[in-house]
Order: sequence, then C-alpha cells, then structure tokens
Amino acid sequence: MYKYIISAEQKNMRLDKALVFLLTDMSRTYISKLIDEGKCLVNGKVGKASYKLNENDVVEIDVPEVKELEITKEDIPLEIVYEDKDILVINKPQGLVVHPAPGHYEHTLVNAVLAHTDDLSGINGVKRPGIVHRIDKDTSGLLCIAKNDEAHEGLAEQLKDHSMSRKYIALVKGVIKEKQGEIDLPIGRSRGDRKKMAVDTLNGKPARTFFTIIKRYQEHTLIECSLETGRTHQIRVHMAHIGHPVEGDPLYNKKNATSLYDKGQLLVAYKLHLVHPINKKEMDFEIPLPTYFTDILNRLD
Repeated sequence: MYKYIISAEQKNMRLDKALVFLLTDMSRTYISKLIDEGKCLVNGKVGKASYKLNENDVVEIDVPEVKELEITKEDIPLEIVYEDKDILVINKPQGLVVHPAPGHYEHTLVNAVLAHTDDLSGINGVKRPGIVHRIDKDTSGLLCIAKNDEAHEGLAEQLKDHSMSRKYIALVKGVIKEKQGEIDLPIGRSRGDRKKMAVDTLNGKPARTFFTIIKRYQEHTLIECSLETGRTHQIRVHMAHIGHPVEGDPLYNKKNATSLYDKGQLLVAYKLHLVHPINKKEMDFEIPLPTYFTDILNRLD
C-alpha cells in the first residue's frame, strides 16, 4: 500500500496524472488499471481518475505484489574487456538495455551475462544480478559487473565514495567557447514528461558534471565528461540545459532539431577506473570510440 498526502504543488491535478508522477516506476496504463479496479482511495473513498485533488488529501493506492520473474539466459554476444573470478568488465553496445524492467524482460545485458556465467552477485535480486552501476540503453561503453556479493559490496562502496570513476566522450551541438566547465545543478523527474529528467532546483538531487573540450567543429564540440554524481541521464540533461544537447539524443534535443545520427545519443563511457574489490589493486580500462561515432567525426572533419 502506497500512501501520499497531497502538497500545495499537486493541488488541482487530476488523480491519475498525479499518480503518474508519484509512482515513477509504474506505467500510466498500469496506474489507470489500478484506479479502474477501485484500488485507489482518496480520503478513504474509492477515487476516480478525473478527481481534482485538494491540498492535504490522503491518497492510498493498493499495488498487488509482483512476483519475481525468472530471467532467462540468452546467447547475445558480449565484448569482454576483463574477467576474473570476482569481476567482469564489459563494453556494452549501443541499443542494449542493461537490466530487465517492466515491459522489457528479454534481450538485455543481464540476459546475456547469465548465459556467459552463473557466478553473479545476488545483492540486487533476480532482475539485476551483478549489476553495480548502469548506463543508458543508447549510451555505449564500460560497465563493471560483480560475480559475487563480496565484490558487489566493494564496488558499491567505491561508487558511493567516488573512488570508482568513469569518463565519457560526447559530441554536443554548438561550439563551446570555454576550455572546460562545471555544471552544478540538481536533477529530478521532469514534471512535464515522466520519461525525462530535468534540472529541478526545488526537489532535484545534487548533480555535478565536469567537461573538457577535446575538439571544436563548425557546429559541434567534442568533449570529455566526468561525473561527481551519477544521476539518471545526467550528462544529457546538463548539456541540454546549457544549450549544448548531445548529438542524436532522442529525448533532450529540441523537437525540430536536425541530427547527424538517428540511432541514439553520441555518448560513450570510454574510461573506467576502480580498485579491485578483493585484491585491492588499482585498475584502469579504456576503449576506443565505436565505428558509428568515429564515422560521424570523420564526416565533420
């Protein structure tokens, strides 16, 4: 049972629309189904989707317990950069979702990794075995996967204290004049589109992105980015906010903006630094830019 007390900000919103923003891990269709089935109460009475909320209304929604699905093994090719008995470092291709989620339980990196090895940590449960950190579906690059719980705990601690670091290369629209920059703006769920994140100075979580210019083109800039925090879509949101969205980004480019590339954002996690969680040795990994990225750079040259 989820329980919410409606704030002044949510006053006059329709019940169904308010729940879409409150229950960010559920689809609009599923929320509507729960309301239609009478599983949503407003001040103790069954609520209708069209009900206009008042400040301090008490909204309760009864969400049936979801049974964990068994995630199947799939023979999807993996580019393994490094592997030992404790960790696995993979170069994730563009277009591959990292872990199963509602509506997408197959053809993910987790399905592929399960086919490669049975040794994965169980800390994040059935749907995310071994997954310590993630990158977006259309962002390619380096990911470290834990093969046992001790390794998982060690890697998670490094993420928390920022001793694990990742660097990205991105091609962004427009010419950035500064040699380097820092964007320190909080990020939260977009109020206008629940699929997007946005800079939110009121309710967002702290987010800091650093960038350095690699090369300038006539209408683009190639940059290296590093993150002090790891918010969802962080680089994409921050760069779009300052007027330099990542080239090819389907979410954060302006609707009428033309793109050089239409299969996702030109953003690659190309460097990864970590301390091995078991033997404590420092490890550095680097991959070259994928062909689809270098082809665009060659065109710009």
